[in-house]
Amino acid sequence: MAEDGDAGVPGSLARVLADVAAERAAQDARWGMQILPDGTGGERAAAESGAARHATDTAARAGTLTWRRILEEEVMEAFAETEPDRLRAELVQVAAVAVKWAQALDRRPPGRPRNTAAGTSPVRDPGGAG
Repeated sequence: MAEDGDAGVPGSLARVLADVAAERAAQDARWGMQILPDGTGGERAAAESGAARHATDTAARAGTLTWRRILEEEVMEAFAETEPDRLRAELVQVAAVAVKWAQALDRRPPGRPRNTAAGTSPVRDPGGAG
């Protein structure tokens, strides 16, 4: 794992973060300032978070882990959180996994088919978010 966050592709992190910044600017241009409730928490969200964590752990042990599964776990953890500081930390983890997934796409050689089936990804990085 690269120490600088470039995931094996020089400049990758800066490019993805620039893309994210451009998308945020486009959202602001379209929707303006949005002040909305979080809509998180509750027993159902907590149960879904636990189920997502279990599914991720099971897939990792079976060697069938996917980016989708990791991102789903992080999103479900955020949906279950109600305390603002912890919710913010979970949302940062969601963003970090999404950025890392985008970098993984950038790292794939041109012309290589995109693997979309379960079981085609490496085992989860133990130092990653989650």
